[in-house]
Amino acid sequence: VLAYASRHGPPELGLYGDGPGDREQIFALQRDFDDDLGPHGRLWMYQHLLDRSDLAIKYGCTGVPGWERTALPPLFGVMGKFISRKLGVSADAAVESEKHVDATFDSVAERLADGRPYLVGERFSAADLAFAALAGAVLMPPQWGVPLPQPDELPAAAAAKVCELREHPAGQFALRMFEQERPVEQRSP
Repeated sequence: VLAYASRHGPPELGLYGDGPGDREQIFALQRDFDDDLGPHGRLWMYQHLLDRSDLAIKYGCTGVPGWERTALPPLFGVMGKFISRKLGVSADAAVESEKHVDATFDSVAERLADGRPYLVGERFSAADLAFAALAGAVLMPPQWGVPLPQPDELPAAAAAKVCELREHPAGQFALRMFEQERPVEQRSP
């Protein structure tokens, strides 16, 4: 989708950079985030939320057809077992996934430590978008496309980790990307 938008969108979109080597760096970062942060962030969060049908019903039904809203409560347990089996969700797997998330956040923070405003180049790119979007599973930003549970609604261990990651330099970067690049729509009262 991003490659298509870059090819067919306005040139100033510049999702794959402007400088020599930017494109390769951006693709490499995207691939790393897709292969590591995405799956591990989702697995970690599933481990903490699959036993919380109240949160699934409150947040998982936004924008879905009525039949799905009706079907979720009675099918939640079966769906949770299917997701756990399919994705390998377990307490041990979540511990391992948390290590991967932490390593990715540390790597991004190290890259940004020189004060650069973006992961590659001088403007927002596909690398920034990929990191922020895939970090969303563990940051639960308010600017997400649908409402997400916030730390005060999560199990204590998950809440503490989400807060920790929000304070991490990479978490701060991702949240800044959400604020700058995907602000919450202004709604009339």
